[in-house]
Amino acid sequence: MIMFRGAITLAAGGLLPGTDPKPIPGLNGPVTQLLGYGLWLVVLAGATGVIIGVTKLALADKSRHGGGAEPLKWMGAGAVAVILSGSLIAIINGIAGG
Repeated sequence: MIMFRGAITLAAGGLLPGTDPKPIPGLNGPVTQLLGYGLWLVVLAGATGVIIGVTKLALADKSRHGGGAEPLKWMGAGAVAVILSGSLIAIINGIAGG
């Protein structure tokens, strides 16, 4: 568990320089840290999904047999991940902020 927490902290600290999770009342230690950094990593994953979807849409076969729904699935899933994790980050920061 300690190694996993260290890996999350190292990954999030390198990717997200200004994201220090606020301590949540009643949750101290690794739970707050994993929750804080984990949500930011979900935001990055969602943004990556949107970028992959846009790329697939730009490079997709535009004929009738191209299977054009796949890029929209990537973009939709990425956007949902960004919206949900962003709202959870805002809620947690509101609770932890006072």
